[in-house]
Amino acid sequence: MTTDTRSPLAKLEPIMGVLGPLVMIVLIAAFMGVFEPARYFRLSNMNQILLDAALYMPMAVAMTFVITQRGIDLSIGSVAALTAIIMAFLIKQYGFSAWVAGGIALILGALMGFINGLIITRLNVPDLIGTLAMDLVYRGFALVLAKGLVLARFPELVTEVGRGQSLIFLPTPVVIGLLTVVLGWFLLTRTHFGRYTIAIGSNPEASEMTGVSVDRHKIYAYVFMGTMAALAGIMLMGKLNAIQATSAPYFNLHVIAAVVVGGTSLFGGRPSIVGSLAGVLLLSMMINALVTLRIEFFWQSVASGAVIILSVAAYAWLQKKDRDGAGSFREALANPDTQKTIRMGGLLIGGLIALLAIGALFATTPGASG
Repeated sequence: MTTDTRSPLAKLEPIMGVLGPLVMIVLIAAFMGVFEPARYFRLSNMNQILLDAALYMPMAVAMTFVITQRGIDLSIGSVAALTAIIMAFLIKQYGFSAWVAGGIALILGALMGFINGLIITRLNVPDLIGTLAMDLVYRGFALVLAKGLVLARFPELVTEVGRGQSLIFLPTPVVIGLLTVVLGWFLLTRTHFGRYTIAIGSNPEASEMTGVSVDRHKIYAYVFMGTMAALAGIMLMGKLNAIQATSAPYFNLHVIAAVVVGGTSLFGGRPSIVGSLAGVLLLSMMINALVTLRIEFFWQSVASGAVIILSVAAYAWLQKKDRDGAGSFREALANPDTQKTIRMGGLLIGGLIALLAIGALFATTPGASG
């Protein structure tokens, strides 16, 4: 009988991606239970949280594969908007059936992901720069095609995908989102694609030496990402029963935040499909809570960014502490480099406060001069 000599942190690491978001979900629920229980926990609001989360589930699943391979995709919002715009034109102006137009949209999304993968692997453009540039390209095409129009009122099949009620107790978009989660889990744990994805993220050089086609599997991940972004665009179009070229501007921020919060390492090799699902639910609950508390819309971006930073910092600290026995917080503060950094921050803040005080002291009444 062998004894597990790993530290408690190392033992918790496999479930940390799910445990962290679940703890935060419980905290949000407890907070809203105190301040807005009647509005937050009513059935219609719970349904809205699930609908909001379902929109991001397909993209979060695919982004888990991309990030696990040490990649990133910042073009998913534009891919979703452009494919949905094209689908809308095919239905509204050319009389295509929703089934055929939807299939074309999905294939177009896969093609856009394929182009992203080629740019990254064949042209050796870094993922961040390549997908950011293609985000501008795809968004530009959407603006050119739409010409400022808002396309609306689609067939029932489209709205069913975005906000319909399935035969079971869950809304149709939630069923679609959960099916993509199951698909992602199967691909990651039961196929060569999933195993190679983890191997590439852990050590791309060693994977190449063992015969794995690293570039080809990276392209596969981006094709999967583009397809899921197109599916999200169709779901968004159905949810709103309308689409325009500027739709889905924050998809990339929201999806990356959900995946990172769910425990998938930005440094590759450590995915968590279930964690990504938990991250999506957490962010949907958090944003819904901000809306319920009547906090301005723009604070949602602030909250999402803060969650990303705190999550990455927490996971990095836990890994470092488990790996090399990082000291306590007090010991970190005693470090000379840390003290110099604190002094620099103090000087910057002090200078800012001083300038604000001087400006207030010598300020004149607006409109008084001239």
